[in-house]
Amino acid sequence: MRARRAFPVMLTGAALFLCTAAAGRPSSPPIPLRPLPALTRDALTARYTAGRTAIETAADAAEDPRTAARLRALAAPGRTFLDFDARGRAAEVVGDLARARRVAVLVPGADTTLGTFDSRGDASPGGGARALYAEARRLSPRARLAVIAWLGYDTPSTLSPAVLTTGHADQGARALRPLTGWLDAHGKGVALLCHSYGTVVCGRAAKNVDVTDIAVFGSPGLTVSSAADLHSDARLWVGRASGDWMRYVPNVRVLGAGFGADPAAPGFGARRFAAGGGTHSDYLAPGGASLRNLALIALGRTGEVSR
Repeated sequence: MRARRAFPVMLTGAALFLCTAAAGRPSSPPIPLRPLPALTRDALTARYTAGRTAIETAADAAEDPRTAARLRALAAPGRTFLDFDARGRAAEVVGDLARARRVAVLVPGADTTLGTFDSRGDASPGGGARALYAEARRLSPRARLAVIAWLGYDTPSTLSPAVLTTGHADQGARALRPLTGWLDAHGKGVALLCHSYGTVVCGRAAKNVDVTDIAVFGSPGLTVSSAADLHSDARLWVGRASGDWMRYVPNVRVLGAGFGADPAAPGFGARRFAAGGGTHSDYLAPGGASLRNLALIALGRTGEVSR
């Protein structure tokens, strides 16, 4: 409730007094991207082993026992990380990426860190990826789909001025492009599934990523006036749950603050998908219309998406 009340107030105020250049700049320098491996089973196995070692090393070095416990949970048997950096980056793979024909990349929003990678259940990247994969398997048991829970950028705090501008999103967009290009080059059909501030990341990346679909949910805006302004060949999908407080956010963009037109508006040009009656954190909750539709988009079965 605190975020629900504060976000619209901050957004409106930002249009009047924020210094865009300062507020839009990420608070820390970008973490250099690690080169991506060959997309073979052996290369990925080696990469996953290195990721587990890096997580265990970070857990051993953590001074806070709670931090250490959260990190050790990431290194649990069966979990596979394509990338991990203790400074705040992680990309977990759910499913067989080497054999996959379709890959869904979950792009999270504000307040997502290594500490919250799992802690909010299906509203967290890790839990959300597992929920999406399970739903896709339920719908199509033999589908060759992998899901990547991607924390590849420095997400802003919900209650900071930076969440009102594109500085962090631009950083994320730059980091997202090599991943999607790598997957596309290996013949994978890629769907970006983007939540909240993560939709700003996807909007900023849209014209430079090789993906078949971009699905945005709980979005404050994509910094454009219409779907056509994204200059992307991808199908653009939008969902907004009836209980999502994001509907109260002013759709403005003034002096670099705010994110412009509502992508869920009828005239924006996006394809709607039914998102049910949940809240801002419920889009990947099992049993909901939103999870089913996002799984169908991930699978490429777009003709079955309910509106």
